[in-house]
Amino acid sequence: QLQLVESGGGLVQPGGSLRLSCVATGLIVEHYGIGWFRQAPGKEREGVSCISISGGSTNYTDSVKGRFAISRDITKNTVYLQMNGLKPEDTAVYYCAADRLTTEKTVCMITPKPYDYWGQGTQVTVSS
Repeated sequence: QLQLVESGGGLVQPGGSLRLSCVATGLIVEHYGIGWFRQAPGKEREGVSCISISGGSTNYTDSVKGRFAISRDITKNTVYLQMNGLKPEDTAVYYCAADRLTTEKTVCMITPKPYDYWGQGTQVTVSS
């Protein structure tokens, strides 16, 4: 059974850090581009970061560059999103997703369209 399960969310003060995990079952993360997205109340889903099939290419939305870092551990079949310097505007439900359609190994997209399998999300709240 194919599953993407996010964890690591929670309540953190501004300036704090969290590390989100996306554990995959029934799908090998090394074979697909994996993205992180977020959706705040009343807003559209936004691409945050992605890592390519090769693992050598990553992308970030401008608002998180220099603060967030995506990585993967193929031995654990897990993709991580390290979030530092968190701001109240980072508050959202964070989702990981797999792009099973793109075969190009050295690129990844932070738009929702190519991603065809999604996890259930984990809540991140940044507040004092």
